[in-house]
Amino acid sequence: MSRSDNNVLAFFAHPDDAEFLCAGTLARLKERGCRIQIATMTAGDGGSAELPNAEIARIRLDETARAAALLEADYQCAGLPDFFFNYDAPTLRRVIEIIRQVNPAIVFTHSPDDYMVDHETASRLVRAACFAAPAPNAKTGAADAAPPIAGIPHLYYADPLEGKDILGRPIAPGFYVDVSGAIELKAQMLACHTSQREWLRVQHGMDHYLESMREWAAHRGAEAGVPYAEAFRQHLGHAYPQNNRLTEIIGVINPTTSEP
Repeated sequence: MSRSDNNVLAFFAHPDDAEFLCAGTLARLKERGCRIQIATMTAGDGGSAELPNAEIARIRLDETARAAALLEADYQCAGLPDFFFNYDAPTLRRVIEIIRQVNPAIVFTHSPDDYMVDHETASRLVRAACFAAPAPNAKTGAADAAPPIAGIPHLYYADPLEGKDILGRPIAPGFYVDVSGAIELKAQMLACHTSQREWLRVQHGMDHYLESMREWAAHRGAEAGVPYAEAFRQHLGHAYPQNNRLTEIIGVINPTTSEP
């Protein structure tokens, strides 16, 4: 299947993950003519201390669709349950099918090391699905299944929350993207997720949703020598693309030189 180099997929575990972790970069790619699509493993049905699963899922799906619309992006959910999805064959087939439907040249997902197992599992699933999506014998079993894609897409890992692993050790960025000009759009997208402020206060002890996003983007920006930045690492294992496509489209900042 031929692929457009303009197709970009942000595939994360939950609604609001893409907004928090890479929306500024998505906005910059959109400015350069890329078609942006956002997907989540779950509808965020565990993200409330008060509402039942179905109700909070409905709310969060609507919030995510509104956030994606700010980028004129498509959105879809894999329909998996919060806290309880696994790396297994049925789930991997579902993720492969979504990647084939989108047919991306660039994919963003979670760091392989993160504070939450949902994030780490999503990262493994997306990584495996990127590898398998071009393989004709990786059958998904979906009705009207999408054909295999032309090749393994460029795969990028976003920052883990607070830039650290589960033992509190810092995870060094591979590079930064200057999102100073997109920080307001990133904030607008994140602000669509109004249901999450109370949940994060109760579950995470975080009562400054938008402020914490800005603070972290400013922290990474200070490291990169710009007002606001997002940090990434590229998957460079065997058979994955070795060139940095983001450098070619929007430019990146090297952490050792702080220069584009």
